[in-house]
Amino acid sequence: MRKTILIAIITFATICSYSQEQTDISWIENNITNKVHIEGESPTTYSILQKMEEYNIPGISIAIAKDGELVYAKGFGIANANSGSNVNVNTLFQAGSISKPLAALSVLKLVDEGKVDLDADVNIYLKEWKVPENRFTKDERVTVRRILTHTAGITVHGFPGYKPKEDIPSTLDVLNGLGNTPLVTVDTIPGSIWRYSGGGYTIMQQLVKDVSGIELDGYMDKYIFPEIGMLESSFAQPIEEAKVDIASGAYDENGKLTKGVWHNYPEIAAAGLWTTPTDLIKYCLHIQKVYNGKIEGVLTKNVVTKMLTPDKNEWGLGPALKNEGDSLLFEHGGKNEGFTNVMRAFANKGDAIVVMTNGDNGGRIVDDIIRAVSTYYSWDISNHMTVNPVVIDDKELDRLTGKYSYVQNGKRKFIKAKLKKGQIVLTDPGAKDPVILTPISSLAFIDLERGITIDFRTTEKGEIIDFLWNKKWAIIKEE
Repeated sequence: MRKTILIAIITFATICSYSQEQTDISWIENNITNKVHIEGESPTTYSILQKMEEYNIPGISIAIAKDGELVYAKGFGIANANSGSNVNVNTLFQAGSISKPLAALSVLKLVDEGKVDLDADVNIYLKEWKVPENRFTKDERVTVRRILTHTAGITVHGFPGYKPKEDIPSTLDVLNGLGNTPLVTVDTIPGSIWRYSGGGYTIMQQLVKDVSGIELDGYMDKYIFPEIGMLESSFAQPIEEAKVDIASGAYDENGKLTKGVWHNYPEIAAAGLWTTPTDLIKYCLHIQKVYNGKIEGVLTKNVVTKMLTPDKNEWGLGPALKNEGDSLLFEHGGKNEGFTNVMRAFANKGDAIVVMTNGDNGGRIVDDIIRAVSTYYSWDISNHMTVNPVVIDDKELDRLTGKYSYVQNGKRKFIKAKLKKGQIVLTDPGAKDPVILTPISSLAFIDLERGITIDFRTTEKGEIIDFLWNKKWAIIKEE
């Protein structure tokens, strides 16, 4: 009797604590600001709903963990305009590439069990399909470690998915280039460079089946999700009929529902996970606890430590990594047709955030929300930029105008820089919104809303060579 009363008291206290935290953290919902602040000016604050309307994002779901516990979970907006359903904490979203670190747990479990060697040639384990041998694989091999860290030299960056009425190819068809993407092969010496590859994760998907005898979705349902407590999540493609009513639709950049409601992704390891932010928080907390020796989990601490050890480009065995020591983060973004998401968690602390959206413009509000959460908790994972704009006359600005170009996926694309009302405006035919630049020096500019930085570079004679987009990508000036 005393034990029953004690459990009831603890449960009630936990509920009250969670409710109080929800109330306190609601500050975030109404304190969204733009990424860039002007020095000396108070930033304008917005609510999440205001930003959703501005960015044409129908629905959002958020979950936050603090000190090892879920402290906030809430949905906003519309899930499916056809059915009239709204987003709540149980609404399923397509995770996009957040599928990858989750799917990686399957092959890492096989590594833990001694059934797969991280550094052995994957062709040892593949039965129905083999990585094509060529001059690049003569001396270096495709391995599980290299696949998970995107260093295997494998082709096919990502997948566009299939409309509901389209036939869905098998994993073997995808690998053989018989779907809507090219043949998955090796075109660079394995281990030589980092290059993101959904094709590599599709090889891993086939490997798990060949070694375990179970398709990846079934393996995750049997051995991974129950251990973590991710009981709402599924890699089934198409989604199970029983879950259709709680699944969000996909929306384009104009906030319009995708024809057919969503796409299907047979490349499930790379892009096929349906889940909720709360379930992904459970993954984050589980990995944190195993990594810090607090529980025996789905993987051993030894394998989780390897998972969170950076390889090239600060990438682990599944998740991307950032920082080190107490500030070490494991994270991943996800982008499918009509869905945009981010998962970010500390390795050495029980803190994490997941934001999932059902809009192609979701990346903009995801950044805004994470900055607000980072400010609220002093996490220092996403901060504002403070700038001091300067005035430059039109004659100086005019020399920066013209046509610029860059190469993407082997194709040359162009950006035009025009002078409009005293500002440089960049237009890219492939992007919906122009980049409106405010000068912070004679050659350095910033988009005040999105924080995109543009730095023009010149010859010694002052002739424009190119500009750096976010200090990374050179966009060349055309003659």
